[in-house]
Amino acid sequence: MQSLLLPVMAALIVSVAPAQASPEDDRAAVAALDTEFQAAVKRGDAETIDRIQHPDMILVLGDGRVLTKADHIAAARDGKIRYEIQDEEPGTQVVRVHGDTAVVTALLRLKGTNEGAPFDRRVWFSDTYVRTPEGWKYFFGQASLRLPDEAAAKP
Repeated sequence: MQSLLLPVMAALIVSVAPAQASPEDDRAAVAALDTEFQAAVKRGDAETIDRIQHPDMILVLGDGRVLTKADHIAAARDGKIRYEIQDEEPGTQVVRVHGDTAVVTALLRLKGTNEGAPFDRRVWFSDTYVRTPEGWKYFFGQASLRLPDEAAAKP
């Protein structure tokens, strides 16, 4: 009886153990998720922002201000900021994965209006994602101060 129990137990353990993605698959998934997040911010899609962000997410801006997940969702809903461009500069995105943590860095172009006042700037950012039972979630971000125009032209 005991000899039959071991193979059955092993099969059960294997069948309920989550499959681990390869680092390449994780990099691709996080890269796509961060691009999806940027697009959601651009179009003011609060539901997608809510889905992608971890409940404890914060973003630290270059001037020291801290924004929470609730701040991001409120900004998407109130529509005071309207983006014409809110995109990563092509070829600048790099994703690094270590276990259940991934960091995305990229040069971000932001152009639009904030309560009618125009803006156009570039910033470097780092977005940290953590693997959760629900999948990858955007947990922590940091954005630089506005880059000088001449520096922004050289990614």
